[in-house]
Amino acid sequence: MYDLLWWWMFLLLPLPWLVRLVFKPAQQQAGRALKVPFLEDFQQGKQAFSRSWHSWLALLLGALAWLMLLTAAARPVWIGDTVSLPMQGRDLMMAVDLSGSMQEQDFILNRQVVDRLVATKAVAGEFISKRSGDRIGLVLFGDQAYLQAPLTFDRHTVLQLLKESAIGLAGERTAIGDAIGLALKRLQNSPEKNRVLILMTDGANTAGSVSPLEAADMAAAAGLKIYTVGIGSESDAARSLFGFQLMNPNADLDERSLRAIADKTGGQYFRARDTEEFHKIYAELDRLEPVEQAAQQWRPQQELFRWPLLAAFVLVLLTAVLRIDPE
Repeated sequence: MYDLLWWWMFLLLPLPWLVRLVFKPAQQQAGRALKVPFLEDFQQGKQAFSRSWHSWLALLLGALAWLMLLTAAARPVWIGDTVSLPMQGRDLMMAVDLSGSMQEQDFILNRQVVDRLVATKAVAGEFISKRSGDRIGLVLFGDQAYLQAPLTFDRHTVLQLLKESAIGLAGERTAIGDAIGLALKRLQNSPEKNRVLILMTDGANTAGSVSPLEAADMAAAAGLKIYTVGIGSESDAARSLFGFQLMNPNADLDERSLRAIADKTGGQYFRARDTEEFHKIYAELDRLEPVEQAAQQWRPQQELFRWPLLAAFVLVLLTAVLRIDPE
């Protein structure tokens, strides 16, 4: 919709007429007393008619120019749809393990057997899409930790970057401590009470320059709350040449360290054995770290005064051209 913020500027519309009424134009001097020939009278009549037509057109253009100037002064604006603004959101980093063990296929998604990373992407993607008002960042880690997406309100970009991640992209091993350290570095300028890290892994720390517990101590000192998620089923039946064998694909998961990391930083440890537990974990995270409710309404405005001002300028130029004596 459109609106005029200073509509009262149109009260100045009769100002030129009032100025002309108060300051009357000087009387023109009388013409020559000597009578000119008939042909000259005829030519002067044609010129008088032309001047009269030019004068009326110039007056009309001048009036339109004045109207456009008042329209520009009235501040016309285009007002967009109402946008809800949350008062304060959280700065939330997600650290996802891309080590080789994440290719273990022990999750069921849409009645299909999928690997751990596919299940993580599906459930974490739903979680990210609901975090309206939060700034979300993404860290991927394997042999080393990499910042895939800095903190941003653009959830769609974070989701796309998460979908594009692949097993082995950051190496085959697991650098949990480095992932915590990198997330802490990216969150150090955020408000202390709003710093949150969700760390998802299916293994133990086998790489990196910082141990997970040392990184957790630094995170606790900086006010970073860490929620850890251990990924993987308890056991799995694998087909082999000798039939089905019961295996424990989750033997490398260091739950003790993940619990310690969460306890040190005031977070919680969760275990994701299947996609149903994954969904429950993110529902619990939504409860523990709720999205701030929108408390303010805002309608974007775009100033439009430039267009009537430009129209007034063009009309003034045309009026000046018409005022030029045709002789």
